[in-house]
Amino acid sequence: MKILLDECLPKKLKREIINHQVITVPEQGWAGIKNGELLKLASSSFDAFITIDQNLTSQQNLQQIDLIIIVFVHTIFLFWLPLLIEPICSLFYHPFDWPWQL
Repeated sequence: MKILLDECLPKKLKREIINHQVITVPEQGWAGIKNGELLKLASSSFDAFITIDQNLTSQQNLQQIDLIIIVFVHTIFLFWLPLLIEPICSLFYHPFDWPWQL
C-alpha cells in the first residue's frame, strides 16, 4: 500500500510503518498545499492518507475522494500506528459507516 503522511505528522513516523511505501507530503513536493487540492492529488497517486487534522472531515467532501483517509483524533495514537496500520487498512476493504474515527 502506498501511504501519504500529512506534513503535520512527525517525520520519524515514516520509519515505523513497515511493509508499505510511505512518503511524506514535503517529500512529495506538496508542502503548503491546502487540504482539498492535497486530497485530489493524493487520490491519484496514493492508497491512503494519514493525518491528525481533525478539521479535514468537516471541511472536505470525503465521499468523493478515492482514498483511504485516516484521521487520528489524538497524537497518543501515533505511538500505536505501526501496530494499527494493518488492521485499519483492512477495514477499508469491507463496508462501513463513514466517517469513522479512532
